[in-house]
Amino acid sequence: MKTNLLRPIVMLCAIAMALVTSLAAADQGPMTLSYDKPAGNWKEAMPIGNGRFGAMVFGGTVDERIQFNDDTLWIGQPHDYSHQGAAEYLPEIRKLLFEGKQGEADRLAGARFMSVPTRQIAYQPFGDLAFGFPGHDKATSYRRELNIDTATATIRYKVGEVTFTRETIASNPDNLIAMRISADKKAQVSFSATLTSPHAETTTVGSGKSQLTMAGRVKPYDFEGTEDAERSLTFEARLQVLPEGGKVTITDGVATVEGADAVTLLLVGATSHKNFRDISADPAARCEETLQAVDGKSYDAIRKDHVADHQSLFRRVVLDLGTTDAMNRTTDVRIKAFAEGGDPQLAALYFQFGRYLMIASSRPGCQPMSLQGLWNESMRPPWECKYTVNINTEMNYWPAEMCNLAECHEPLFDALAELTESGALVAKNHYNARGWVLHHNFELWRGAAPINAANHGIWPTGGAWLCQHLWWHYEFGGDKDFLAARAYPIMKQAALFFVDSLVEDPRSDKGWLISGPSNSPEQGGLVMGPTMDHQII
Repeated sequence: MKTNLLRPIVMLCAIAMALVTSLAAADQGPMTLSYDKPAGNWKEAMPIGNGRFGAMVFGGTVDERIQFNDDTLWIGQPHDYSHQGAAEYLPEIRKLLFEGKQGEADRLAGARFMSVPTRQIAYQPFGDLAFGFPGHDKATSYRRELNIDTATATIRYKVGEVTFTRETIASNPDNLIAMRISADKKAQVSFSATLTSPHAETTTVGSGKSQLTMAGRVKPYDFEGTEDAERSLTFEARLQVLPEGGKVTITDGVATVEGADAVTLLLVGATSHKNFRDISADPAARCEETLQAVDGKSYDAIRKDHVADHQSLFRRVVLDLGTTDAMNRTTDVRIKAFAEGGDPQLAALYFQFGRYLMIASSRPGCQPMSLQGLWNESMRPPWECKYTVNINTEMNYWPAEMCNLAECHEPLFDALAELTESGALVAKNHYNARGWVLHHNFELWRGAAPINAANHGIWPTGGAWLCQHLWWHYEFGGDKDFLAARAYPIMKQAALFFVDSLVEDPRSDKGWLISGPSNSPEQGGLVMGPTMDHQII
């Protein structure tokens, strides 16, 4: 079991079902996380996202960092992880386990039955939008807020007699991140901005009089023993700077604004990913198309559409546990004092923050939520920031139907449809079986074979467990077209795999059919017939 950012989603589902009421009938208090200082590290920054494209907002005064991600930027390239000929060794592995020779079975499986290669690859950071605000080193009256009802991150502080405000949103309707920087006095907004990326093969240049372009390529992963740079993902981000008053200059990849009344910044990004088998898309064309679509659209209009879109999902559920004066404290203080009691609204905020994260990182047409949702700053994130399906991916999506976010389930169903293709190769090459199978992890390239080590990686019920989400979606929505066209074919093929792969247990005279080789995810160790497999099957 892995630690991830989405854990808050599942913590209060049971109580929510008992206490959810209509919006008109309840007052759940302000849906705002607030702080009186900038984030000290990445985990303290404020997450925003439109499903595909998201960022962590730090809220610095002199230096600001907006670290951003695209959910299709991963190491690697299209790849079949299945191990040709693995099925030849399956009878011997089972025989050794039935004979109690677990160590021998583990060694044979580790050498002959595992994924090629034995590890999957990592989700990657895209880049940083970095700002410098000269003269803001003596800021006062600082406030940093994430309003999860409007999905808006706001930074506000004073320098002398001038109040500065920065507002950042990740718009799903317009497919971009937008920022508005303003002051309550004329000609006070001055700053420098640039785009950077941790990927070595990246350049940032000026494009015209008010735009920066950052283009790069992810380092290729050496799947087959020969690096092929042309088979790794490319990416591009563009920053459009739109000042009101003042002037903009672009020099050596840095945009400088001087003496503006306010500035709107539009950040777009894209990769060459089309699907798990095709990375031939043109990220430059995608960025251009996104910016062209909002050409002439004001920040107010972008924000209005963004808020309406977000609230159409977020405001479906209200959890009213009562309010006290404690909700006026900053969030970090509230968390530290929560054990003392007297702050029931923090529990409601925690529950709604989980729903906010799901809306921000799982929209139709996007990738599913990974171990960290949409957000990642590390080239080597914990557990590669993959999809861990021996519980974590399921946990991320348990609230989708129960918390009235059925549309947010869609990316998981799209991934399952792709996994039936890669998983069919694994079923054939590893088990000589029909249908499809998924072990305990997958990633952008839909690796479905057993990874890491035999004693925990060989667990063939990941796909079967995820089928429960298809059924829940039907149970909650009652859409028989969905059941017939999307859910049932996936479920049927998952079941067909076990029709072919279950074997009779020679240790019993009852003719039981059992799964194996496999393991119990929270126990480990290669065995035949673990209980968890049978409950899922």
